[in-house]
Amino acid sequence: MNVVTPPITTRAAKLLAAPPPKQDGLGCARQALDCDQTLGGPGFTLHRKRHGGAQLSQIETPASRRGLLVGVALAPGHSRRIFRGNRSSTYRFDEGACYVRSFSDVYRADVETGFDFFLLELSQTALDRTFAELDLPQAEGLECVPGERDPMLACLARALLPSLDPAHHASPLFVEQVVCAMQTHLAARHHGKRPREGRRLAPAQVSRAKEMLLADAEGTVLIADIADACGISRSHFIRGFREATGATPHQWLLVQRIERALVLLIASRLPLAEIAAQCGFSDQSHMTRLLTRLTGASPGIWRSHH
Repeated sequence: MNVVTPPITTRAAKLLAAPPPKQDGLGCARQALDCDQTLGGPGFTLHRKRHGGAQLSQIETPASRRGLLVGVALAPGHSRRIFRGNRSSTYRFDEGACYVRSFSDVYRADVETGFDFFLLELSQTALDRTFAELDLPQAEGLECVPGERDPMLACLARALLPSLDPAHHASPLFVEQVVCAMQTHLAARHHGKRPREGRRLAPAQVSRAKEMLLADAEGTVLIADIADACGISRSHFIRGFREATGATPHQWLLVQRIERALVLLIASRLPLAEIAAQCGFSDQSHMTRLLTRLTGASPGIWRSHH
């Protein structure tokens, strides 16, 4: 049977022959980046971008409805000249310094030094939801002086860095949980109004949350899904769950998986890989790493001594 290959259109041929874009979606020159890591989630994208050179380069993005970009400096000594119309100002970023900019504004900056930044991109929909959950007026952006230090934001950013490594088995629940904490912190610090305080979770809400976490064998449940099922905001759920159980949802679920793995190690002769799969770990090495860290003994040693 002869297979007829459809002709390639002129436009398609041009697209195939075109070189890759010189700038990424955030306006950075791709060839200048020493590190360019990305991880996407519901309503957000995480990036780590590092440029070690000292040559002058420019970052530029057009106005759009993409939402908000938050940057946290991971190293000291960076400076950039930011243009606003016909005016410009130079800002210095020490380690832990941050900036917040809305994609609704044209952004242009001359980068005068190397840099290493953690970046959180929030969609406008995610931003609107955060404001609504905290009973804050809707806005397209947040007020923040570039270069202002924010120790809490820097701590949360560093907690997410391992998740950007492709070799790391990032837990979607953990990533979403930390991003939610970042959103709440940003709104509380840079919106100008105090967020509404949530009440404690009712026992039925705690039970419902635990059921959903335990039923999620594939690790795809979202904080937003559980919060919606409980009829509360994400930040209210995380805070209330921690008050009720003494742990965040991610921490609580890891403990439950470890406890189930220990039971199977003692009560069965299942291979370690099978136990890891049944308990919701990404693989055997993931289970071994966590169990050893929490109990001080590897699965093999635990099984042989019990």
